[in-house]
Amino acid sequence: MRSLLYAVLLATSADFAAIGAYAAADPGLAAAIRNTLDDSRADLERTPAGVKVHQTLQAAYARHEFRPFWSRDGKASQQAVALLATLRAADTYGLRPPDYLNYQGRLLAEPAREPSVDHGLGVDGWAQFDVVLSAAAARFITHVHFGRIDPRAAGFNLGASRPELDVGAVVERLSGSDHVDQIIASIEPQFYHYALLKEVLARYRALAGDSGLWKLPAPRQQSVKPGQAYEGAPALRKLLAALGDLPLAAAAPDSDLTLDPALVDALKQFQARHQLDVDGAIGTTTVTALSTPLAKRVRQIELTLERWRWLPPFESPPIIVNIPQFKLFAFKSTLDRKADILQMDVIVGQTYPTKRTPVFAEDMKFVIFRPYWDVPYSITLREMLPKLRDNPGYLEAQHLEIVRGQDDSAVPLAPTPENIEALAKRQARLRQQPGADNALGLVKFMLPNAYNVYLHSTPAHRLFSESRRAFSHGCIRVSDPTALAAYVLRNEPGNWTPAKIDAAMNGSATLRVNLQKPIRVMILYATVLATEAGPVLFFDDLYGYDRKLEALLGLPPVPES
Repeated sequence: MRSLLYAVLLATSADFAAIGAYAAADPGLAAAIRNTLDDSRADLERTPAGVKVHQTLQAAYARHEFRPFWSRDGKASQQAVALLATLRAADTYGLRPPDYLNYQGRLLAEPAREPSVDHGLGVDGWAQFDVVLSAAAARFITHVHFGRIDPRAAGFNLGASRPELDVGAVVERLSGSDHVDQIIASIEPQFYHYALLKEVLARYRALAGDSGLWKLPAPRQQSVKPGQAYEGAPALRKLLAALGDLPLAAAAPDSDLTLDPALVDALKQFQARHQLDVDGAIGTTTVTALSTPLAKRVRQIELTLERWRWLPPFESPPIIVNIPQFKLFAFKSTLDRKADILQMDVIVGQTYPTKRTPVFAEDMKFVIFRPYWDVPYSITLREMLPKLRDNPGYLEAQHLEIVRGQDDSAVPLAPTPENIEALAKRQARLRQQPGADNALGLVKFMLPNAYNVYLHSTPAHRLFSESRRAFSHGCIRVSDPTALAAYVLRNEPGNWTPAKIDAAMNGSATLRVNLQKPIRVMILYATVLATEAGPVLFFDDLYGYDRKLEALLGLPPVPES
């Protein structure tokens, strides 16, 4: 039977029309489909999303008395043709066509619309094609809806996942619909920015086909500044025009080898889109970004689409932090539209494995004004204790206290050698008093979680001027704590105006405000974002998670040239 399957999969387009005519007339086709499903049990594995492919297809065929899904009126159905066309274009979804067109290493051929020569493949061959095409559809459906891997394998701890989906029922709908792509669209993530990114994928895939776009000559000096000569200026104009940074009408002739004002403005836009210092000059980091193969940008888009498929729909307006972007988005509705989102810069964890900000989702449940900073034991042990042992006066200078017990009412202990050693043995803890120099600033936003990570203000405002803001031990520092507090407390009793928030931040006492309705906070990781205005933003793979996801998906690295 397996040899018949291979013959069907390798048949020409004309062959399938003949098979369809034979299959439609053969009363044994239902039995053949039932047998094929039984024989394919081991091949129709459970997907990473937990969908039992064999079980769901068995139920779907049973509802149809094991009649074929993919033949109509004695020939391959137009739905089969449309579905195969969609699978062949899986790359437009950021997926790989061979994952659906190949089965056991053999290629699914596209059925023809017109009958042709009958090669005698018979009932078994057609039954196997029907089951294989249904299995390919089921796999594609689960990948589009849930993603290809379990997000936990990639370090995403999101709690609730995508909505449940009856994959067999979707296969049934596809087999009877004239609108295959509409059905597929209905099971995709319904985020606007997911749809925008799919559109960007098509454009960047087309640009990646022109290998000459990103091959720029290296500058002869360390940095080419505005107004200076650069022999690669014509190629640079071509690249920036293709990427949308340089209006064609503003492009100088190819004979102009200087960084003229229009080219400088285009460079600044490119630099802003790629999270670089915006100076309009061609320095080391800008050259690296300009010389990155566009196929790598395509890969970034594909990986980000995969991650967006892991997200559950928003049941209430969330707060989202995108780690590589160093940005926070506080949604005012469940729609991901810029007009309904408060945005601000953030500082995230350093790139050292022990100091990275984790990727997770939890509920924000309370806000603390004028918080104590409870120094994590790891910081106490590695950073604070050596200074305390050398200089007990370090405590007072940094407004630190040694205390026992876990609540804010704990009484400070004297900095005796015995109490300092109690810190080392975890018999006491170190905390910093509330105030302007407190490491948490004047407010922290608590979302209890296993990582002990939360959002807070900071006295180190100068760090927000940096383009690459990975400075913390894992927590997230926000650039506009007053605005975030006003957003978080907007529906809470107490009339939390900016003036009242400012008074609480600069008062004399620590104040905790419990939220009547918790707010979902999602700490995510995406290295590209399509904006509503058009520009596409790319970010460095700060923690190497793109490389990790590539490996999990079995994707080969993109060549450097």
